[in-house]
Amino acid sequence: MATHPPTPPASTPDRALCLVTGASGYIGGRLVPELLDAGHRVRCLARTPANLRGHPWADRAEVVEGDVTDAASLRHAFRDVDVAYYLVHSLGSGHGFEETDRRAARTFAEQARAAGVRRIVYLGGLTPADVPERELSPHLRSRAEVGRILLDSAVPTTVLRAAVVIGSGSASFEMLRYLTERLPVMVTPSWVGTRVQPIAVRDVLRYLVGSATMPPDVNRSFDIGGPDTLTYRDMMVRYAAVAGLPRRLILPVPMLTPRLSSHWIGLVTPVPAALARPLAESLRYEVVCAEHDIAAYVPDPPGTPVSFDRALALALQRIQEARVTTRWSSASLPGAPSDPLPTDPDWAGGSLYTDERERTVDADPHALWQVIEGIGGENGWYSFPLAWAVRGWLDRLVGGVGLRRGRRDAQRLRVGDALDFWRVEEIERGSLLRLRAEMRLPGLAWLEMRTERDGAGRTRYRQRALFHPRGLAGQLYWWSVAPFHAVVFGGMARNIARTAERTAEARGGAPGARPPRSAR
Repeated sequence: MATHPPTPPASTPDRALCLVTGASGYIGGRLVPELLDAGHRVRCLARTPANLRGHPWADRAEVVEGDVTDAASLRHAFRDVDVAYYLVHSLGSGHGFEETDRRAARTFAEQARAAGVRRIVYLGGLTPADVPERELSPHLRSRAEVGRILLDSAVPTTVLRAAVVIGSGSASFEMLRYLTERLPVMVTPSWVGTRVQPIAVRDVLRYLVGSATMPPDVNRSFDIGGPDTLTYRDMMVRYAAVAGLPRRLILPVPMLTPRLSSHWIGLVTPVPAALARPLAESLRYEVVCAEHDIAAYVPDPPGTPVSFDRALALALQRIQEARVTTRWSSASLPGAPSDPLPTDPDWAGGSLYTDERERTVDADPHALWQVIEGIGGENGWYSFPLAWAVRGWLDRLVGGVGLRRGRRDAQRLRVGDALDFWRVEEIERGSLLRLRAEMRLPGLAWLEMRTERDGAGRTRYRQRALFHPRGLAGQLYWWSVAPFHAVVFGGMARNIARTAERTAEARGGAPGARPPRSAR
């Protein structure tokens, strides 16, 4: 799928055509509107273009289907591009990620050079100056290698190297937030004493946008950071102060390795162990900016770079006001299922098991839809909370995301949003919500919820769970959980209907909420 807005005027230094990779991710999803507001034109490269259509800026940007490892799709995407933003990486993926990152960077660099791209901009990780690259963690080492590949591409390249990014919804911020809020007394790894230089996400975005207009003779990396250099212990203490929490007691324990501490982080925070481990590994090293040369090309306005305390306050304010535009979970985790819902019952020659429920609801469709769109997160799943909690814990024990991802927004969903251990695959506001499972399963699973009116004018709720098993393990899984469906899925349908009826009753009903008695 590709959308093409009207052909805009030709490029000028102040109005470049920018290709943004990773636009469904945390940084990319925030960078696109910043580039548009700065007067640039934007083209987004996405493996699943439909995942971008729910963003507020979707009708202002062009979207093309492709992948950074696919040279053919890049050739199409790079047509007439002036500035290319490389914002993809394999953070949180399994073995082989270094080769994947290496191949993707080389393909991207080669196609950018062939297309005559004026500049590449890459957001990488800040690495310690006194540690040989071979001794770095695999993820930091890979980020550094990607930066070198792009700098050697013969396309002028800006590599921005950041340590901990602080902003509402960032993985680093949510890790800090949940560790501090949930544990008044903490037994922590020794890396809480390591010095780091965090940076506010708004400063990261400012440097990314400003890099689009750098002179053509600039081909180098820049360290970017905020004005504060802190230990992770300092960061937790200051978070508690900004959030109005009592002072936390922090007890470092040297024997907690990055692997062990990643599981500890996974238990306490929404960040799964697979993603927490590279974050924890990076905190073993002192990562402090060695220069601030970026200011010569992207000057710092008054009040910037943003202080750590101010960045925390801004992030907390965004959360309280439900204005979190992107989260660390915005992009699908590597290896998560992404297959669309099959339309053929004999899809791929295999079985497609379903559990279908339907109920008449004594409320108007709008009240029912509010309940459907508000499902998950703090509102839960309207049935047997213990069963959902146990399923979430089991998923985390085997390396899955569990239930702790919650929601980006408490009231509204958009395609691509993470929703606990589901992801929004399709939404037709007012009528359909389809979720695709991202928990660890021996197969693929979906959950559909619909609201509609029947022939008598009554509101109907329809619910469908689908499972496409993978091999014998998938077949055994379905039949082992089938006896619980009446409790879990039956209870869900019943309680969603009841909640909608109570919502309608609390607001005094709505026109058309109840059909004439003869139709009932």
